[in-house]
Amino acid sequence: MWKREESSDTKTSVSKNGEVLDSAPENIVDKVSDQRNRGLVNREVINIGKSVIVTGELTGSEDLTIEGQVEGKIELNQNILTIGPNGKISADIFAKSVVVMGKVKGDITATEKIHLRENGFVDGDLSAPRVAIAEGAHFRGSIDMQRKDAPVQEKKQLTRPPAPSSPAAQVVK
Repeated sequence: MWKREESSDTKTSVSKNGEVLDSAPENIVDKVSDQRNRGLVNREVINIGKSVIVTGELTGSEDLTIEGQVEGKIELNQNILTIGPNGKISADIFAKSVVVMGKVKGDITATEKIHLRENGFVDGDLSAPRVAIAEGAHFRGSIDMQRKDAPVQEKKQLTRPPAPSSPAAQVVK
């Protein structure tokens, strides 16, 4: 019989005193340290599981990941909303940043960025300074990438110029 070797893709965390704290797969440790370097570890993320159905208005002050169903309105003005692959949303969304991997039917407004991933589906309008749509994503609607600080330009109306009032300026045939 052969003996299975221990997987070499684990890292062990050691405290300053030399105590072994834990061991975790290498990719998890690398991901956490990468997030810590970018300042993302201290953010609180709330999850709505795939068996949860929410109807009505959903507001909050933490980052949110939705794997379940939401109908109504989602408002996370200063936070990140992630719609997981199992998420089914039928709501208008307002957030700082939105990542879509599931299905959304409704308008999405973000103050920073909207990212539609490769299997994501959106049937509605997108409004954000930055919008990314991956190859393979499904999108039906319009995109407004107007920055908040940019001046709003009025649409030019297609009208005839006014007829000249003096007879000398008129063309006679």
